[in-house]
Amino acid sequence: MRARLPILIGFAALAVVLVAFVQLRAPPSATVSAVDIGGPFELVDTAGRPVTEKTLLGKPSAVFFGFTYCPEVCPTTLTEITAALNALGREADKLNVVLVSVDPERDTPEQLKLYLSNFDSRIQGFTGTPEAVAKAAKAYRVFYKKVPVDGGEYTVDHSSAVYLFDRKGRFVEPIGYGTPHDRVVAQLKKLVTQS
Repeated sequence: MRARLPILIGFAALAVVLVAFVQLRAPPSATVSAVDIGGPFELVDTAGRPVTEKTLLGKPSAVFFGFTYCPEVCPTTLTEITAALNALGREADKLNVVLVSVDPERDTPEQLKLYLSNFDSRIQGFTGTPEAVAKAAKAYRVFYKKVPVDGGEYTVDHSSAVYLFDRKGRFVEPIGYGTPHDRVVAQLKKLVTQS
């Protein structure tokens, strides 16, 4: 029996190593939670019609929070999105693309419509009361803050990513500010084909 003890210990050690090896090679557990971005909102579009998160269901969506008086980030982002939509051609018709204003005091539906006329016509604009915008921003985990500037005016610091969602409204991934054009096109194309 004593002669078999080292052999049994050896088999036990080998079993432990094999179990550890299998667990390390196994795919991650399905219990890993997804990032919780997005949720209910009640805003209005550029025609003053009510819109909610349900308005976007059925198509994948690209959602960006910004404002029409933005000096750099917003026009740069919307110019890039316009170029990416052009690159996608007819595939772009399968996307919702939305600018949600973080400056509801100045961004009326009419102001948003005028501003968005400078970009691709498929880009929609949503705005609302300060409370409604705050609720939407919170659901989408967007930071924004009014910052006073000279002359009694203000600007708005805000998150700069474009958030991508599948057709069921589930968050997929962000497009970071300054992402190269080819990568933006690839992300939107993937969103359209896989959603």
